[in-house]
Amino acid sequence: MAAKRPPDKPAAVKESDGFVRAIARGFGVVEALGRPPGRHTLSEVARLANVTRATARRILATLVAMRYCASDGRYFQLRPRALGLGLSYLNSLPFWANSHRTVEALRDETSESCALAVLDETEIVYVQRLPSRRILTANLGVGSRLPAHVISLGRVLLAATPAPDRDRLLDQIEFTKLTPRTVVDRGALAEELTRVAEQGYAWVDGELDLAICGMAVPVRRPNGQVVAALSVNTISGNLSEAAAKRRFLRPLQQAARDIQMQMPQ
Repeated sequence: MAAKRPPDKPAAVKESDGFVRAIARGFGVVEALGRPPGRHTLSEVARLANVTRATARRILATLVAMRYCASDGRYFQLRPRALGLGLSYLNSLPFWANSHRTVEALRDETSESCALAVLDETEIVYVQRLPSRRILTANLGVGSRLPAHVISLGRVLLAATPAPDRDRLLDQIEFTKLTPRTVVDRGALAEELTRVAEQGYAWVDGELDLAICGMAVPVRRPNGQVVAALSVNTISGNLSEAAAKRRFLRPLQQAARDIQMQMPQ
């Protein structure tokens, strides 16, 4: 199961009042430095970030001066300070600071893996994940990405997206048959998202990985806006949707309400 896809190459967008190309290239270099194996030569960074060697050299020198990057003369790698870029996003989420205990309590109550995620275009990004000992998926953690349409977290978030934006996202999805159970028809997925929105939860069994199934519910702001999704995941084959609903839905909904109550008004 892929935990994180490579960052996209920066689009060729012209400089304008609404776009600073130097900043875009800088973030492209930071993303390139985060690619395995975690340290890269100047030439590798330039190729991965889709910039010239001269541009990569200037950006890397700036990152070294700002202590976001270190160099031994040949290889460049990110320094711990770069972690602050990601933490800035997490700290900006209205639910993140106070949700860990709630997710941990949900994991203890269900004895299953639990996760909190947000939507980024056609992918979900984990902002919290607490695995159980039953599922060995150590490669999934905070920041890991998965296709939204094949897991319960993503279906909840796609279902909560306003119709015009949802249609745009459905048009961008690559419908690949990851398992024999994967939904690969746009119309069928759209119908399923309508059902998810109406019933208030999503259940997905074996569409990304035949061994995994999961149930998710939306996490809302006090004003009702969906800002995240919360899930319980277990080994496929142990539960039907009806059985999973009896076992997991009430704890999930209560945990989502608890997170909502801790958010600022």
